[in-house]
Amino acid sequence: MRPDISSQSKIISIAEKRAQQGAATTDGRSDEKRIPLSVFIIAKNEEERIGRTIASCIQWADEVIVIDSGSTDQTVTVAQRMGARVLHNDWNGYGLQKRFGEDQCRHDWILNIDADEVVTPALRDEILGLFQTSVLANYDFWEVDIRDVWPHEKTAARHAFSHKQIRLYRKSVGRFSASSVHDTVRPPSAAKIGMLKGHMDHRSIPSITFHYDKMNRYSTMQVQEMRGRGRQLPRYRLLFEFPLAFLKGYLVRGYCRYGWWGLIASTNYAVSRYLRLAKFVEAELMEQSGHHSKHPSPSAQHKKA
Repeated sequence: MRPDISSQSKIISIAEKRAQQGAATTDGRSDEKRIPLSVFIIAKNEEERIGRTIASCIQWADEVIVIDSGSTDQTVTVAQRMGARVLHNDWNGYGLQKRFGEDQCRHDWILNIDADEVVTPALRDEILGLFQTSVLANYDFWEVDIRDVWPHEKTAARHAFSHKQIRLYRKSVGRFSASSVHDTVRPPSAAKIGMLKGHMDHRSIPSITFHYDKMNRYSTMQVQEMRGRGRQLPRYRLLFEFPLAFLKGYLVRGYCRYGWWGLIASTNYAVSRYLRLAKFVEAELMEQSGHHSKHPSPSAQHKKA
C-alpha cells in the first residue's frame, strides 16, 4: 500500500528551525539535537563519492555507520574524518553485507544509503519532520525515489529515470534479504508502506570507463547468482536482447530526453543486458563441454558502486 502522504501537512518547517541552530561542534557535527535514526552505508574504494554521501546526513542523524569491505584507498580516512563510525566486514554479497550493517545500528529506525547516493535537502527536511510528528508511526516502511544523476549533472533532472526502494524502515519489522546480488528490504506481506516525496540523488556512473568496469563485474555476479538458484535464460534471446534493451532505455527509461547523451546511455544499458545473457550462455557451454569458468568469484572482484 503506497498512499499519498497528504497528512504530512502537519510537518513543521524544518528549514526555519535549522537556520536558528548554533555553531558546529569540534567533530564537524552541528549541536542541533539529532533524531534517533541510524544511517548505514556499505562501501569499498569510494573515496571520491562517500564524502558527499556522509555530508548529506551526518549533521542530523544520531549515528552514521560505514561498513567497509577492504578499501585500499582513502575511504576509511575520509569517513572517519567526517564523523562516521567505520567498521570492517569481509564481503559476502550485497544482501548479507547490508544485514551486517543493520546489526550494527543501535536504533530501530534505519536509513540505508549507498555510497553513490546523496540525501537531498528536501528529503532531509521531510525525514526530520516525520520524526517530529505522529506520521512516522503510521508506517514501518517508507519508500524513497532514487533518481539517476549523470556525470555531467549537478543534481537529478526532473525527467531522470528513477526507481523506488524501501530505505527508511524499522529493522525489528523487516530487514534486507540475504541475496548475494539483490539488496532489497523484505517487509511482511501485510505491511503498509509509505512513500516519501523527497528523493535521493544516485551517482552510479561517474564515467563511462567506470560504467563498463561495473557492468563486467556485476554481470558475472548476476550469472553466478541465477545459475545458483537454477534460473534459465533461453538462448534465442540473443537475437533481440540488445535492440529491445536499447529501446527500453531510450523510450521507457526516458533517456531520449538527454539528446546525444541519451544515445550513449541507452547503448550502455543494452550492453549491460546483453553481457549478462552472453555470459550466461557461455557458462552453460563451458559446463556442457566439461570446462570450468575462468571468471573470478564475486567477492574477488567486488567494488561497491
